[in-house]
Amino acid sequence: MPVRGIRGAINIPANTKEEILSATRELLQAILAENAGLIKEDIASIIFTTTQDITAIFPPVAARTLGWNAVPMLCSHEIPVPGSMPMTIRLLLHWNTDKIQNEIKHIYLRDAKKLRPDIAE
Repeated sequence: MPVRGIRGAINIPANTKEEILSATRELLQAILAENAGLIKEDIASIIFTTTQDITAIFPPVAARTLGWNAVPMLCSHEIPVPGSMPMTIRLLLHWNTDKIQNEIKHIYLRDAKKLRPDIAE
């Protein structure tokens, strides 16, 4: 079975545990809603990144609150590119699926839609 990547991103207004967890859950739930057939048992792994201004808590904690305890997850910071969008959480979710790449729905929410206007709705 192939592994497909689902990209996603969301912004937060403040570097607080509540904002990070809420936004990460929102992003994960939107990915589930838009990708029919995606269930946690088919998730191979998730890589989360944050801009360097997000430090209050690790975004994978939000996935664990959704019951995704068996999913391997990693968190890292984005490189600090001058002029890049601040306060942004990104992820790359690896999904074991027979779907073809054109069937995958990548999710960009809030101002993060500006990161990929070609695929953000």
